[in-house]
Amino acid sequence: MHLNSIDKIPSFSGLSLDEQLVSAVKQMGFEQPTPVQQKAIPFALEHKDLLVSAETGSGKTAAFLLPTLHHLLTLPSKQSGTRALVLTPTRELAQQIFKHCQQLTEFTDLTTGLITGGDDFRLQQNMLRRNTQIVIATPGRVLELMEQEIPNLSNLEVLILDEADRMLDMGFSEDVLAIADSCNAQRQTLLFSATLTHFGVIKMADKLLKNHEIVALNTLHDGHRNIEQQIVLADDNDHKQKLLAWLLQNETYDKALIFTNSRIQADALRGPLRGQKLRVGVLHGEMDQKDRNRMMELFREGAVNIMIATDLAARGLDIKGINLVINFDVPRNGINYIHRIGRTGRVDELGLTIALVKHTEWNLMSGIERFLKQKFKHRSIKELEGKYKGPKKLKASGKATGGKKKVEPKKAAAEKVKIRHRDKKNIGKRRVPTVKPDVESTQA
Repeated sequence: MHLNSIDKIPSFSGLSLDEQLVSAVKQMGFEQPTPVQQKAIPFALEHKDLLVSAETGSGKTAAFLLPTLHHLLTLPSKQSGTRALVLTPTRELAQQIFKHCQQLTEFTDLTTGLITGGDDFRLQQNMLRRNTQIVIATPGRVLELMEQEIPNLSNLEVLILDEADRMLDMGFSEDVLAIADSCNAQRQTLLFSATLTHFGVIKMADKLLKNHEIVALNTLHDGHRNIEQQIVLADDNDHKQKLLAWLLQNETYDKALIFTNSRIQADALRGPLRGQKLRVGVLHGEMDQKDRNRMMELFREGAVNIMIATDLAARGLDIKGINLVINFDVPRNGINYIHRIGRTGRVDELGLTIALVKHTEWNLMSGIERFLKQKFKHRSIKELEGKYKGPKKLKASGKATGGKKKVEPKKAAAEKVKIRHRDKKNIGKRRVPTVKPDVESTQA
């Protein structure tokens, strides 16, 4: 069942949530529920399984945390073990949800724990032995703890999978299913994804959800209405570096996020940009967890206002004030592109994204445009005008003109074939070609 329309709920108190939660939400400065919260929370409060698609930044974290916390508060349990488990693809996203959960539970006695790789294993074991009620975790570390027969998920009441499509893309499908199999079969399961067109998400939903409701706020091809998307052509990586520095020095932004396809490229950009007296940080998967946490905090506080990151940060970097995203490297596919630009233009804020595209990336960028059924705005920077203007066979309209020209070589080839065929038929009527004796003498 799809919930396509619903009366606007003017406030969080209208959602029939526990007053302690409503007080926490007010203290956080939120007054009216977002669309995903208005649509998902009523279903979740009925303890139904849910499959939800919503953009990053739409308020989906509160959409699954608030009804879960309400359930734990209004239906106390005397049984031991974790009562609610939230699985996320990255450590950064787990940390964001953990902090959000702590804010929402401020006026309650509910206990919250964080389980991610890179942190002390024994401390996490001890935390789980104390029957922490809500656990936010990454799948890999949960499986490691399960090998030690911790945590106890036999009495789990709510299982939440956030960014399910990203978990599948990162290869966590089997891990998630293994964890789900060890959970209480009578639990409620909430599955959140950026899109419902991801085949793996539908397949996982079929395995884990029972008589579920579907809340579809967006599809894969929905445009990001709050985001202006631009393309700037570049000759090579050196030209890209100059363009990047110019953009960071001349655009207006609070925080900027630069994406590369490799940690090597991310590290290589830091020095030159710092040489331009820019406040730059780097975030990628090869960094120690403490360094990653420190860099996130510096970025959040504004001590660093430019972050160079790999796709590790495409999901999980939930920081306000990011209004400029630059793709130094064109992402490898449309899904990654969506997740990258989703860091800006959140809710009702405006954002700008710029992709620096060299000739070897043109087809990749064009493929992303076709995939999203969108056309991005082409922009040139006069101070750094490059030689590369796009494919040679390009009309002013931006459409390739290769249709007719591509046929001509085929026609020429066909004519050659006909000439050779006629020559063969006329052997004996005309002078014998010099090629044939050579072939025959060779065979002899």
